[in-house]
Amino acid sequence: MSTIAAISTAPAIGGIGIIRISGENSFDILNKIFVQKNPQNIENIPGYTMKYGKIIDPSTNKVIDEVLVSYFKKPKSYTAENMCEINSHGNIVVLREILELCIKYGADLAEPGEFTKRAFLNGRIDLAQAEAIIDLINAKTSREAQESANQLEGFLSNRINKIKTKIMDIMVDIEANIDYPEYDIEEVSNNKAKEKLEEIEKDLSNLSKSFENGKILKEGIKIAIIGSPNAGKSSLLNAILREDRAIVTDIAGTTRDIIQEQVVIEGIPFKIIDTAGIRNAENKIEQIGIEKSKKAAKESDVIIAVFDNSKELNNEDKEILKLLKEKKSIIILNKIDLVESNLENLEEIKNIARPIIKISLKEEKGVEKIFEELIKIFNLNEINLDNELIITNIRHQELINKAIESTKMALDDLKMSMPIDIISINIKQILEHLGEITGDNVSDDIIKSIFSKFCLGK
Repeated sequence: MSTIAAISTAPAIGGIGIIRISGENSFDILNKIFVQKNPQNIENIPGYTMKYGKIIDPSTNKVIDEVLVSYFKKPKSYTAENMCEINSHGNIVVLREILELCIKYGADLAEPGEFTKRAFLNGRIDLAQAEAIIDLINAKTSREAQESANQLEGFLSNRINKIKTKIMDIMVDIEANIDYPEYDIEEVSNNKAKEKLEEIEKDLSNLSKSFENGKILKEGIKIAIIGSPNAGKSSLLNAILREDRAIVTDIAGTTRDIIQEQVVIEGIPFKIIDTAGIRNAENKIEQIGIEKSKKAAKESDVIIAVFDNSKELNNEDKEILKLLKEKKSIIILNKIDLVESNLENLEEIKNIARPIIKISLKEEKGVEKIFEELIKIFNLNEINLDNELIITNIRHQELINKAIESTKMALDDLKMSMPIDIISINIKQILEHLGEITGDNVSDDIIKSIFSKFCLGK
């Protein structure tokens, strides 16, 4: 493989910037542009060592920058190849000049994710760990970052490999049956295979079920705040965000379009959408806003419906209550500073059978109860990253579900007393699906797709 180079830090002003070089000719290229303060041959420089010096353009002897260079010798490097990292001052102009020198003297510009791709191809990490790296880079909360770090450590790969070992045990018995049919061991092998496959199905099902929590960690929870005009939707958004994000007035219909913001609760990102008040629109612009409100409500994970507790339910309020029947939702009775008890005893409210929270946004009372209810609805306190492996990658979940289907088919074959070589087809298919997760058998197109999501220099 060629020697590659790229800027690994973000293209912005900072204290330091890093240019990374990897490949067989890394040290030769570096020696052409790096002048050490205390010169030392590469043979005498241990791996994981830093050297101070200057980057110089050999064609002009111009000093580009004072730098520190980290040396990593194969196979003990990120890519398992010879590698070095040039730590310069964090100026994009300087970083580009150094990168251009690296390319001028023999390096190729790295493609997005090519350093991590080489780590995978050289066997330092498997494909699941490689995907954990991009998830860690893109993590939006500490809990998502923790789960990505767990998978980078190999938590998922280890679990998958344990399941694969069980499958291999079954395959050994099957091969023995096929190779030595004169020994009457088929019934024993089938019973053992059935027992093992049931264990495997349970293991895989537990992993698949964890994706619901994994999706919450990675994508967050989408909340739509809906209600009639002037019920307090925008005031509630501002209270949750603790800032004046939405315009609040006593004029009905102030919010015409949806407003989206994000807040982190218990380490989980919540995407909060403030919507236009739902009523019979007075003009076309407002009608568009109301249609967007209804669409946001349908697409949300949970609805927070806000009602003015100081008034009677009107037709618009009753229309809103209908939207709550098919969704996870919370009923908010606002303005209890005006009337403490009013709507909560109405049959229309009670029949919805949703949590009811009474608040006063004017007096800043009760908002914390909404957070408590959201935690309860989504069981956020039960997501334990210390003791639980959580699937966060939809590719992994799809492959696990395919493996579950193949496991069920193999069990069905056993129940129907199918020939052992037929049963082995579905058992091998389980291995195929799990191997795609760790990268034991995966197409070049999938590898290319995964690493194209990485940034340059990683």
